[in-house]
Amino acid sequence: IWFQGKKINEEPVDKRAKAGMFLSFQSPLEVPGLSLSSFIRSALEQRRGERIRLWDFRKELAKAMELLQMDPSYADRDLNVGFSGEKKKAEILQMLMLKPNLAILDETDSGLDVDAVRTVSKGVEEYQKDRDGSLLIITHSTRILESLPVDAAHVMENGVIVKNGGAELVDEINENGFGIIKAE
Repeated sequence: IWFQGKKINEEPVDKRAKAGMFLSFQSPLEVPGLSLSSFIRSALEQRRGERIRLWDFRKELAKAMELLQMDPSYADRDLNVGFSGEKKKAEILQMLMLKPNLAILDETDSGLDVDAVRTVSKGVEEYQKDRDGSLLIITHSTRILESLPVDAAHVMENGVIVKNGGAELVDEINENGFGIIKAE
């Protein structure tokens, strides 16, 4: 796998993160004893290569949490502890704060109710607005794509891309399901 001119297959996670990659997991692991805010601040300091004043960090964090409709007390909870919607919001919060060059979201909409999907989509939109980075969304449902600008869509079956398109492909799948693609 090549990223920004470097082969990253053997690179450890911290080196990939420092290079500007972000991965949202389908089922993020809980990390007892490490608060969400401490994790994000530490990751930001590692990425930027400098200490961040607590007051400045707290202001930036509060702004991002407000956008995602997160209770401010959630910043002090252990990392990835909570219901699926809370975990996904926490991951999107991390993405917004870290501002990666490439964000890979693996089934970010899985297990979320309609309101949570809208909130997560809003966070993804904010990422796209503020970044010159790339976003790859892996999903079995098109719900999250309904409120996002889609540049390209690919349908993969058994590890092979069977159809390429743009927003029109998402619309086609919403209207006819995946069956029409398999019939082609």
